[in-house]
Amino acid sequence: MSLILFLVLCFGVAATGSVFTGASLKSWYITLRKPSWNPPSWLFAPVWTVLYLLMAAAGWLAWERMPHKFPAWPMVLFGVQLILNAGWSAIFFGLRSPGGALAELILLWASILLTMISFWHVYWIAGLLFIPYFLWVSFAGVLNFYVWKLNRS
Repeated sequence: MSLILFLVLCFGVAATGSVFTGASLKSWYITLRKPSWNPPSWLFAPVWTVLYLLMAAAGWLAWERMPHKFPAWPMVLFGVQLILNAGWSAIFFGLRSPGGALAELILLWASILLTMISFWHVYWIAGLLFIPYFLWVSFAGVLNFYVWKLNRS
């Protein structure tokens, strides 16, 4: 598989997530109470762009170095975390459910951790490239918790 395919997969997930995000950002998200340490809105797009690039590179590097392509458990985990990544946006922004998104984010966080570990065993650099994503989603989980807590009715 080429790097281009991994880029298409990752940025396809980004595009899917943005469908749900765009409509709610200006109408719903701005009305939510957020903690004082909530990053500015302009920061999210560049951070996620870098993270999707790193994910694609990690997936491609792991794929290229896997001794047996099938069954490819690292790739299954990679796919699961991509689906959960898009799912978070659909739940948080599409359904406007910070609580539901928080529950889903726990699964996303675990799938990222498992993907990172499995990539590490295939090629340590691929695992290393997942660390910023893991850290950002860890931060996002804490932020999601506080948004949920501050806006419970």
